[in-house]
Amino acid sequence: MSDPSGTAGQPTAPAPEPLGVLPTAPPATRLARTGLLDEAARPTAGPPAAGVRYTAQQTATAQHLVDVHDHLRAELEQVRAMADQVLEGALTPGLARSAINQLTMRQNSWTLGAYCQSYCRLVTAHHTYEDRGMLPHLRRAQPSLAPVVDQLQAEHEVIHEVLERLDRALVALVDGPGGGEQVREAVDLLTDTLLSHLSYEEHQLVEPLARHGFGY
Repeated sequence: MSDPSGTAGQPTAPAPEPLGVLPTAPPATRLARTGLLDEAARPTAGPPAAGVRYTAQQTATAQHLVDVHDHLRAELEQVRAMADQVLEGALTPGLARSAINQLTMRQNSWTLGAYCQSYCRLVTAHHTYEDRGMLPHLRRAQPSLAPVVDQLQAEHEVIHEVLERLDRALVALVDGPGGGEQVREAVDLLTDTLLSHLSYEEHQLVEPLARHGFGY
């Protein structure tokens, strides 16, 4: 009997599956004495329609956001380790201060100032891309996401201020023995704020990104 579809012997595409991308949990503990984000007031995108299935490409698109965030989280751990070195006296305030004043930084520079400034630039570049590309695209593709997009963009501004605070704390290292504690407080605040933000973004956007893509 002939195949009426004319596809006999041809490979079939895999059937779509549930998304299967696991957003990262928010931090279980807080390090800073105060917080800057009102997590309880954050809007949510709501669950996807029941029974929705996704292709392998859609799943990979959603996973990409988590992978990029994992890189930022790993880099943050290195910043924290270098801050510990400052507090332990392994790095001098003068080295950190001179490094932050350099115009060209190598990302693998061992000084805290150089590495922190490089990391600050990395986070800022990531958020700039989101604000100019991904988030406007998702707002157009799914207007119901507008409150979430507004919240994420507002949190990008908060994180920018936290990064500026870290930069100022590094500069203050040359002013006296209390500068190291300012660095610790700034790094703790950055840790709490950024990890909370990345988790929130993943929980709200992995599913819309699977359906709508990044916009390029």
